[in-house]
Amino acid sequence: MHIEWSNFFIQLIAFGILYWLLSRYAFGPLFSIMEQRKQFVKEQLDNAENSRKQAEQQFEEQKQTLQQARKDAYDILEQAKQTSSKQADEIVQTAKSEASRLKDEAVKDIESEKNKAIAALRGQVSGMSVMIASKIIEKQIDDKSQEQLVNQYLNEVGSK
Repeated sequence: MHIEWSNFFIQLIAFGILYWLLSRYAFGPLFSIMEQRKQFVKEQLDNAENSRKQAEQQFEEQKQTLQQARKDAYDILEQAKQTSSKQADEIVQTAKSEASRLKDEAVKDIESEKNKAIAALRGQVSGMSVMIASKIIEKQIDDKSQEQLVNQYLNEVGSK
């Protein structure tokens, strides 16, 4: 294999001129575009990382909000239970006091009716006593007859 030195130098000079033209007109803009692309990709990665961080932060905030909402709902339920328990206790207490009042009124009514019955019975007994006394006066009897007469009138009073 034989090397032609003239061709070699011509190719070397052509390569040098081509390299100089490329570096002056092509490599600069090409490297500039590549650098812009590199910056763009870096910005996209940074934006993606920021978006991921914001998404995580929002997720945590939503998680906390959900936990707070659950706590609030639980508190509302507990408050409703306490309120219903208080109302139930108040209703039972009211019913007990009403029953006690009605019982007291019934006892007073019974006592009043008892007193009226006793007063009526006394009136009847006094009337009977007068009747017995008048019959005894009409009829003079001995002790045994008088006891039978009193027992007879008492039985009549008891049956009325």
